[in-house]
Amino acid sequence: MRNFTNVNDIGPLDQALAKARYVKENPFADQALGKNKTLLMVFFNSSLRTRLSTQKAGLNLGMNVIVLDINQGAWKLETERGVIMDGDKSEHILEAIPVMGSYCDVIGVRSFARFENKQDDYNEVILNQFIQYSGRPVFSMEAATRHPLQSFADLITIEEHKKSARPKVVMTWAPHPRALPQAVPNSFAEWMNAADCEFVITHPKGYELDPGFVGGARVEYDQDKALEGADFVYAKNWAAYTDPNYGKVINTDRSWTVTTEKMALTNNAFFMHCLPVRRNMIVSDDVIESPQSLVIPEAANRVVSAQTVLKEILLSL
Repeated sequence: MRNFTNVNDIGPLDQALAKARYVKENPFADQALGKNKTLLMVFFNSSLRTRLSTQKAGLNLGMNVIVLDINQGAWKLETERGVIMDGDKSEHILEAIPVMGSYCDVIGVRSFARFENKQDDYNEVILNQFIQYSGRPVFSMEAATRHPLQSFADLITIEEHKKSARPKVVMTWAPHPRALPQAVPNSFAEWMNAADCEFVITHPKGYELDPGFVGGARVEYDQDKALEGADFVYAKNWAAYTDPNYGKVINTDRSWTVTTEKMALTNNAFFMHCLPVRRNMIVSDDVIESPQSLVIPEAANRVVSAQTVLKEILLSL
């Protein structure tokens, strides 16, 4: 595997899950793979789980790890061609990227949707520039449209906790005071559509996702109906995708908050969320603190997903 940006890059999911199980059971078995190899993690946006889990994964594989915060301690980067650079940006990304590539063997990039230009966001301009100009394998630590390391960890978590061969998985929109990217819901939908599960997406009207990510999932505008019989409930907010409201908050209806009453409609479902989570907006205290909450083991599996991906990249070098 050269680059990792979506579910198609990881190969057959049954094999990917088997590799993840091996990594989880033998976290230090492959340190020779990363010896004298350097991982560069480039952050255009904030991170807690992604930063710590991916750094830990690299160290488990014996790699040297460098972390670069673009907005703290680095030159401000211009990302557009043809711009007269007479403002506050001192360096162009087209010079910065190959320089970064000269210092490492593998690059991880985290760059969110900016909600300034839908076409640029969905063309993954920043991530694809790293793939094109770095000369190194590149993996996404969350991009404008997808968060594949998170979705891989989500799938691992579901596989570990499912009680039936083909569980019902419901992804529900929930209210949030800010406009959040569609990367996590897009990616989760992409991975669930590729997995063997009954997948349902529920959200208020106006929050339809890109049809390319929705795929064959059932879309239900009645949250209560969607939750009936669910085995897993994945809560997440996202801003509007469809024009003319792209990137906007058009609804903060608190009736969509995942509460004990909502979870009572399910098949004693497990609760999932990628974190960080706004308590009593996205989910009530009682639900996230319940024995059915998987948010901590889900976060812990971020090391497993990152290490499995990094191992596959190292094997290709």
